[in-house]
Amino acid sequence: MVVPRGDAVALARALIKIDSRNPTLVAGAPGERACAFALASVLNDWGLDVELQEDIPLRPNVIARIGPRDAPALMLNGHLDVVGVEGMIHDAFTAEVRSDRIYGRGSADMKGGIAAMCAAALTVADGRSDRQIIITAVTDEEYESLGMRALIASGVRADAAIITEPTRLAICPAHRGFVWMDVTFRGRAAHGSRYDIGVDAITHAGLVLGELEKLERGREQGTRHPLLGRGSLHASIIRGGVGMSTYPEECVLSLERRTLPGETAEDAVREIEGACAAVRARDSRLDARITQTTSQLPSDVSVDAPIVRRLKRALEHEGAPTRIEGMSAWTDAALLNEAGIPTVCFGPGDIALAHAAEEFVPIAEIEIATRVLARVVQDWCAGVNS
Repeated sequence: MVVPRGDAVALARALIKIDSRNPTLVAGAPGERACAFALASVLNDWGLDVELQEDIPLRPNVIARIGPRDAPALMLNGHLDVVGVEGMIHDAFTAEVRSDRIYGRGSADMKGGIAAMCAAALTVADGRSDRQIIITAVTDEEYESLGMRALIASGVRADAAIITEPTRLAICPAHRGFVWMDVTFRGRAAHGSRYDIGVDAITHAGLVLGELEKLERGREQGTRHPLLGRGSLHASIIRGGVGMSTYPEECVLSLERRTLPGETAEDAVREIEGACAAVRARDSRLDARITQTTSQLPSDVSVDAPIVRRLKRALEHEGAPTRIEGMSAWTDAALLNEAGIPTVCFGPGDIALAHAAEEFVPIAEIEIATRVLARVVQDWCAGVNS
């Protein structure tokens, strides 16, 4: 794949044209391998020191470096995997340009951002600096973040990081975490006419949902984060029952709790335990088992952190609006922050278009993001104080 040196728009289109659907999410999908190899080839052609990290079979991370390896480092990061294309109202992988937008799956989330960060890093590739730039493009962010986990486990570290997720060019220092839980209710199967022996597991799930709804209403007056607002909980899936004339023996309720910085998975589970206890106090027959299925940490960096100030200064120099917002979606920033690397999100495109039937990234935003990130990179390599 040949892309003109430093051309972010051309690189974005080239990456969007490669089907990199996550194979865990989409049966039979090709995964990120072709996209990773293509990006590595381009960065190698552009003169960067590139390696492929293949800890996950057929799903390699791309790592490219500028500057001495033992020097203070700024990481620019993105993910190569995309979600499925069912229901899309335009071609998913042609990278069609219309109305100064590039359309395609992954255009906003987040190949436009990857292209911008790669082109930005190139602005210091031919100079000398005692500082380092690390470009990382990882796999599996859309499911379990296996790529980022492998990257961190391999010892790759930086003093700060920017993930070029779609933020509409806002600086996003924080996002919520999440906890997924299943609550399994056990009733007693019986003929529909036998109210005297039947125990309705679905009704018990409904009673607990009623308690959770009260909890959710009360959250409006509870803890709030200055950028993220409040936490939240919603019922995602409910399964139960076998027939119209049978008391349901089992009902499984799947819940998602979005957590604020400072809230833990244990806090989320305790909320559900409290709701079950409230129902059990009224109906001793309630039999509910709570299982935490997965969780991801929230992410939070101070709005006064050096990496935030660097981005603000670069935006101001470009004459672009300077907005600091909370990120609505979860990102790999949480894992980098947990590893001690202050990480914020900043990139072209709108997260509202991610996974949507129509997905595009404005070309102008790719170009602005490239210039802003280039200034951050140049300041970093020049040792400009934050």
